[in-house]
Amino acid sequence: MDTIATVQPSRLARFTHGLRASLRLGLDSALPPLCPACRDLVTDNGLCPACWGKLAFISAPYCPRLGIPFAYDPGPGILSMQAIADPPAYSRARAAVRYDDVARKLVHAFKYGDRLDLSPLLGRWMARAGRELLESADALVPVPLHWRRLWARRFNQSAALAEAISRESGIAVAHAALRRVKATPQQVGLSRTERASNVQGAFRVAPADKAAVAGRRLIVVDDVLTSGATSDACARALLRAGAAQVDVLVFARVVDATRTPI
Repeated sequence: MDTIATVQPSRLARFTHGLRASLRLGLDSALPPLCPACRDLVTDNGLCPACWGKLAFISAPYCPRLGIPFAYDPGPGILSMQAIADPPAYSRARAAVRYDDVARKLVHAFKYGDRLDLSPLLGRWMARAGRELLESADALVPVPLHWRRLWARRFNQSAALAEAISRESGIAVAHAALRRVKATPQQVGLSRTERASNVQGAFRVAPADKAAVAGRRLIVVDDVLTSGATSDACARALLRAGAAQVDVLVFARVVDATRTPI
């Protein structure tokens, strides 16, 4: 019978582990962890109980196309009115949470407050929400920033989320698959029609990258889905380059409480 030898950790490994634990303890003592939404003290790097209780995770039943939550289960395969009236270019969209007050604070802290340490937490929630999409995906495609905005912000929040999801799922990130070729104004404050017009022609797959896109099942990754205009523009560019299927996975999506989903 074959035996499996047990490898004892080396002295260097034990020393490194002890050093990291000591440094972590020192940092926690000097800079105690704060809830990223309300800034209250927490015992770990997550949310405080009050903010956790307010975070609205999206679960079934929801529109199989847009991922919009239903108030009740209408039965298998039933689409929302939005999906029927204005079907997107992408096949399916999924979001981890509703874009409410707590989700907005998390996104702003992550996106504008340089809280890159939040990406593993948000990415883990996204991977859970998009499990169905990830099962058949070939690659993750983060929504790209124009080089001017990337230079000003110093990082692409969508790329950071895609990397976190990749660590959870094992699916590679195709950073160069999609390029933003037009610097567009921010979408905040624009109507649905203005958002679609704003991103028209903003994304493109370079000829040299089409071979990496053609025939593949891709997931566009972003932080927030509002009207879906940006995700739709990305999906159209990837489909024109020959992608077999494009889905969308975001951390939060806006749910219009004034519109009946079904």
